[in-house]
Amino acid sequence: MLERTFVHLPGIGGKAEQSLWKQGCLDWNTYAQEPNRYRIGSSIRELVTKGVNSSINALEKGHHQYFARRLRQRYAWRAFEAFRDRTVFLDIETDGANHPDCVTTIGMWDGHEFRCLIQGNDLENFRDLITHYSTIVTFFGTGFDLPVLQRRFPDVQFDQIHIDLCPLLKHMGYRGGLKKIEQTLGIERSPETVGLTGYDAVHLWRKHLRGSDEALERLIAYNREDCVNLETLAVLAVEKLTLKPSLQSTLELV
Repeated sequence: MLERTFVHLPGIGGKAEQSLWKQGCLDWNTYAQEPNRYRIGSSIRELVTKGVNSSINALEKGHHQYFARRLRQRYAWRAFEAFRDRTVFLDIETDGANHPDCVTTIGMWDGHEFRCLIQGNDLENFRDLITHYSTIVTFFGTGFDLPVLQRRFPDVQFDQIHIDLCPLLKHMGYRGGLKKIEQTLGIERSPETVGLTGYDAVHLWRKHLRGSDEALERLIAYNREDCVNLETLAVLAVEKLTLKPSLQSTLELV
């Protein structure tokens, strides 16, 4: 879907992009072959042509930063498949406070392996690990996970494409928090973690600090399911949006 995207180019909004599609210009390569064939404003034609060529080059070289800077949040999902092999599904837990050191665990699932970084153990490894990824997928990460991580790691440059599933799924008609949406879609959690919430995660951490290994294991399991289930939801959202242009067009109104 990324190669069909034109809304990140100067002067191209949702309506102009749809106009290009209707004219038979379905991707960057098609446009690059005959840039003068398609009806767009003469004042932006040169900029669009330059932008298309730059986009082709950036994707070939895997420069996710180019798209992270230019794709608005509502369109970030279009980069999912292009950078799928360098995507991390991320979720954090905290101690319930609002200070830079409140992060207790950082869960990271890449589709094959899960890592849970733990405060007092290997949390500092996040600085290096996050640089291995081009895309970060979260649920309400715009309002919580990423701002909290930026305060915790002020020296880390978060230059990845960020796909926040919370507003995306809400636009698609799925209301409520992560757990409610999982239930709506029939995504089951393990008996060990079913019914747990972020509030419970805080208490599990406090029990761990008092010496409970079982509490930490349960917290990690909870964090893992949060991350793994994000992949299921991301795949569902991207598939539906790709197959239903009507859903895409209304994103312009969000």
